[in-house]
Order: sequence, then C-alpha cells, then structure tokens
Amino acid sequence: QVQLVESGGGLVQPGGSLRLSCAASGSIFSILVMGWYRQAPGKQRELVADITRDGSENYAEPVKGRFTISRDNAKSTVYLQMNSLKPEDTAVYYCKAVLKFGSYWGQGTQVTVSS
Repeated sequence: QVQLVESGGGLVQPGGSLRLSCAASGSIFSILVMGWYRQAPGKQRELVADITRDGSENYAEPVKGRFTISRDNAKSTVYLQMNSLKPEDTAVYYCKAVLKFGSYWGQGTQVTVSS
C-alpha cells in the first residue's frame, strides 16, 4: 500500500513557474514508476511525465523542455518543476505510483495558469 500526497498547485501567470511535490509513504520500496498526470475538465487524464526506479525520465510531448520530473529518495518525494507555463497546462495534476501488481493515485492538486 502506498499513500501519495500532492502539494504545490496554485494560480500562476502564463510564462510563470510552479513546482509540484508528491510525498509517498507506505511500501515505497515497492514502487517501480512514479508519474505525474493531469486532467482538465471534460478531458481525459493524460500522462505528463514519469520516472522509473532506475531514474529514467519520460515526458509527454507538450511539456518537453518545459517540465522536469525529479526524485528525492531521502524524502520519498517526487517533484514536477513546471516552467514557461501556458493556459493549456491548467488542470488537476495527479501523482501516480506504479507497483508490480497495482497502482496508486494521489488526490490531485489544482494548477491554474491565467492572467
């Protein structure tokens, strides 16, 4: 069992930056992949970025070059550094932990990019 708590969302102007955090607890050593997903109203939840246990990073094309996923193993936390934010980045951002036989989601944190 893994529990995930996101934080760091909020309102930011276009072109601004925001850093999301996802603190994991529980069976953290069983986690294979940590990822960030987002879902805007009326849209499907989509992958933003993920990072594997060995440190390999993967990004969705719309965020490449703007977002960076990282880990702090000592704090059992993954981050999503979001730069050059655009209005289309507005969504609820969810943290996901993938284990061998299941996955877990955080509650989500709202990111709103607006002037």
